[in-house]
Amino acid sequence: MDKCKHIGRLRLAQDHSILNPQKWHCMDCNTTESVWACLSCSHVACGRYIEEHALKHFQESSHPVALEVNELYVFCYLCDDYVLNDNATGDLKLLRSTLSAIKSQNYECTTRSGRTLRSMGASDDSYLSHGGAQALLRNEDRMFTALWHRRRAFLGKIFRSWLELTPTGKKILEEERRREEAEERRDKARKRRQERKRELKAEMEKMPPRKSSRLQNQIRMSSETAPCLQKPSQNMESVAELKKTYTSDEVRLKKKSDSPIKRRPTVTPGVTGLRNLGNTCYMNSILQVLSHLPIFRECFLKLDLNQTQELLATATNGKTRSSSKHLSIAASTLHVNENQEKVKGSSSVRRPSVSSGLSGGASKSRNMELIQPREPSSKHISLCHELHTLFQVMWSGKWALVSPFAMLHSVWRLIPAFRGYAQQDAQEFLCELLDKVQQELETTGTRYPALIPASQRKLIKQVLNVVNNIFHGQLLSQVTCLACDNKSNTIEPFWDLSLEFPERYHCNGKEMSSQYPCLLTEMLAKFTETEALEGKIYACDQCNTKRRKFSSKPVILTEAQKQLMVCRLPQVLRLHLKRFRWSGRNHREKIGVHVNFDQMLNMEPYCCRESLKSLLPDCFIYDLSAVVMHHGKGFGSGHYTAYCYNSEGGFWVHCNDSKLNMCTMEEVCKAQAYILFYSQRLTQANGHGKIPCPSTAESQQHTELADCSMDNSSS
Repeated sequence: MDKCKHIGRLRLAQDHSILNPQKWHCMDCNTTESVWACLSCSHVACGRYIEEHALKHFQESSHPVALEVNELYVFCYLCDDYVLNDNATGDLKLLRSTLSAIKSQNYECTTRSGRTLRSMGASDDSYLSHGGAQALLRNEDRMFTALWHRRRAFLGKIFRSWLELTPTGKKILEEERRREEAEERRDKARKRRQERKRELKAEMEKMPPRKSSRLQNQIRMSSETAPCLQKPSQNMESVAELKKTYTSDEVRLKKKSDSPIKRRPTVTPGVTGLRNLGNTCYMNSILQVLSHLPIFRECFLKLDLNQTQELLATATNGKTRSSSKHLSIAASTLHVNENQEKVKGSSSVRRPSVSSGLSGGASKSRNMELIQPREPSSKHISLCHELHTLFQVMWSGKWALVSPFAMLHSVWRLIPAFRGYAQQDAQEFLCELLDKVQQELETTGTRYPALIPASQRKLIKQVLNVVNNIFHGQLLSQVTCLACDNKSNTIEPFWDLSLEFPERYHCNGKEMSSQYPCLLTEMLAKFTETEALEGKIYACDQCNTKRRKFSSKPVILTEAQKQLMVCRLPQVLRLHLKRFRWSGRNHREKIGVHVNFDQMLNMEPYCCRESLKSLLPDCFIYDLSAVVMHHGKGFGSGHYTAYCYNSEGGFWVHCNDSKLNMCTMEEVCKAQAYILFYSQRLTQANGHGKIPCPSTAESQQHTELADCSMDNSSS
């Protein structure tokens, strides 16, 4: 909140709880985590993520403004947002500086105020001990420091007010006012020039392109040789006009691409940085990974739901009639746009070489950065459209850096849990993003199917199939009765595997974490190991066969063991390493153990051999495609980066928001991984080839997915 109206004059007493660190704990639950001090009274309570005692205090006393004593954040409950402004007297800034001075003090036997500890003798009073005397002097020293900073700030205000009344101060203020007016005039002139440039650009785009003499002769000959042709119908005229527009646009694009002066300097396709817009590193790392997965990227480069959603919105408002005329025009419009995209793609395709290195990222000049508008690029909010636009920019080879404002605001509107600039989890964002994209594709494909052209419906269906199946696999949950050895099997779908660390790695010691790294194969073996169920809690069907359904006899409970195995392999395997665990009350700490992983992963030891016994051995081999890392020590803080494999250039890239660096496989394997992405090797042969596995039920599903990607790349 840039302008909160509830920040009033702060009048704090010398014994206020916010100035005494001994009172920085919740008065109700006595916790010291996320402590918020009320700025209207001396109440101190915990925040929303602990027990919400600060919120209860607001509901009871109607005191809206509170300050977090550790991070110095100010929150207004009436505005329901963080406060960024200050009051007229600057009390919040003064209070923050005072608290910073209190926390940065180093206390020894001699204090800043000059008082020293005396030698203590034996006494019954607890305060006569050495520790009690030192604590007493520490508290007095903090109060002395706070009062000193407050008096210094007040004296500064008084002297500034006095300076404004003197001739020298008036002269200084006049010079500052003149500088501000000159800067304002320069800003207005710059805005006028930019507006004029936009108007000229719009006029140039509306003007028809010049035609060469050859095209003019062809038009003249066609008009002379066909004077007796009948006038076509209105539908044919509209289609011909659209085709004519496409032809002129194609000629203009070819001229622009052939001209060496007007062509934009190219960068390596895919090596485009994403600017951090305020704790958005979790979104940037996930978008970089998804754009470097070839099947996922190609689908959204071909699909754009902008015009489809416009047709559906028009039909919802009752402005569209179900006539063949409008459908034919819409179909031809989509066909023309697809052809234009092909022309644009053919004019910007460039095969880079590894020796040329990276030419993208923040190291380029300012004119190589694309800043998206603050609002989404389409009037219909669509994550699919924003992914299509962003992937086109990132893989066009024209932009070194992108500020994804439109994508961020679309995420805020469609996924409210990620609204704001707070720290978020990359794994949760990836799951929510894929879920919303899937819902959007399903909704668009089922609403008014008669208004959408057949080719567009087929493309939406193919993309939905890829989104549903690219990360989709199946687990076999097998429970074995230890009394009769009966096995009960259950098939469960999964989109990622959350792997836990073994118990011996659940430590905070830096020496232990650095000397004993964990193996990824060890975590997979722990995930698929046999687990004994505690006690007799399993109701075996075979042991209860002689018991009638409605019998009064009790159900026979036996001991059992459970095991999870993979019975259907996904095309892209996501491995989520559970680095954050609960420690104590409402506290999540990070397991900083390094995990050793290889470029190649064999999933055969972790699969159900009976279900996948007919598959070829190469179907179990996976190659590393991307790695998402978390830098930091805690769950609510830190930074996300990603290592991605660029299939166009055949090299690895470290994506750190706007900074991109080429790296080796050795550097990737040394990363502290949080999410690992492995791609099935057979699906990567020759681009997006078919899986040459036997015709089992599992291999047929994989082959259909590969065929879908082939159709998308050829459409």
